[in-house]
Amino acid sequence: MPRRPGAGRRPDSVRGYDPYVSAIYTRMAELAAAGRRYAVATVVRTQGSTPQVVGARLVVTDRDEERPIGTLGGGCVEADAILISREILKSGGRSLRAHALTEELAWNTGLVCGGTMWILAEAGEQALPEREGLRDCVEAIADGPPVVVATLFERAGRDLNFAGRVMVASDGRLRGTLGSAELDARATTAALDQLPHGTPRLMPMGETHDLLIEPVAGKPRLVVAGGGHVSQAIARQAQLLDFDVTILEDRAEFANPERFGGARVRTGHIPDVLASLRYGWNSYIVVATRGHKLDGDCILAAVQTDARYIGLLGSRRKAVLIAEMLRESGVPQVRIDAIRTPVGLDLGGRTPAEIALSIMAEITKERYAKS
Repeated sequence: MPRRPGAGRRPDSVRGYDPYVSAIYTRMAELAAAGRRYAVATVVRTQGSTPQVVGARLVVTDRDEERPIGTLGGGCVEADAILISREILKSGGRSLRAHALTEELAWNTGLVCGGTMWILAEAGEQALPEREGLRDCVEAIADGPPVVVATLFERAGRDLNFAGRVMVASDGRLRGTLGSAELDARATTAALDQLPHGTPRLMPMGETHDLLIEPVAGKPRLVVAGGGHVSQAIARQAQLLDFDVTILEDRAEFANPERFGGARVRTGHIPDVLASLRYGWNSYIVVATRGHKLDGDCILAAVQTDARYIGLLGSRRKAVLIAEMLRESGVPQVRIDAIRTPVGLDLGGRTPAEIALSIMAEITKERYAKS
């Protein structure tokens, strides 16, 4: 991507993997690689109660027997969007329509009544800026740098008109243009501001335009040092939240992947293995070994990685002793202060499952950049 206005900014935190978004872009890439034609229908605006939110998406092929991937909430609205998408595959162009969910429609289809959904349907080759845009999204899902798809709409009363689309990388680089340096700069700033929250958002861009911001990011990675009962509970909880989980353990009797719900298990000297792993922008480390000395060695290895989150299981006294050890080892105070210890939100629980819940709750808070 060429560098554009707003480049050089990096978000302090980015949410990460959404399995729904992953399935959509994976399907788009499969169809594109096979030379297949497809259309994409996206909810770009909502008002009132609706069965889906902004950013919900559906991928439709030109084969009636193939089931679309994704959902717009089901019912007549989704059926209509599928028909419109298949018409676009025949005739080209874009369609952007408002679908009002009347009480009668809601009663017959089971949808929530009273709202309106604006759905944009477009051919697959138009759904992302430039041919490389899909590649960028697929790389982001595969643990590459996150990107944001930003689509501009012009308001005309209750109607919306498509007005352009760009992709914004996490360092501010742009793919495509909205037609002016000013719009590109404003879209870049808005995209990077929304990226830490990780969820789609439609925001006003002046008095006449709206900007739909859709982050695309890969599966978050959790590395847990130690294979005891708490680590076992953390692994299972994290997998429920779609984390890629790696357990580090040096005791053969504990290093069984079946104990951790099929999570990846690495054996060997735990601090050395921890230091040898690759950590991306969306990596998290929890240290929960069987001893203070081993915990300290793991924390010393962890603070030298690029992991955005490091948590230490244990008492406040252990935290003080390990902090002193880190200072004596020359670790900067800012990195010491970044260690969460005692790890987890104070939910009051004491069992391994409750401790795991508090840890994953804190990590989830970090992912969403929430208070």
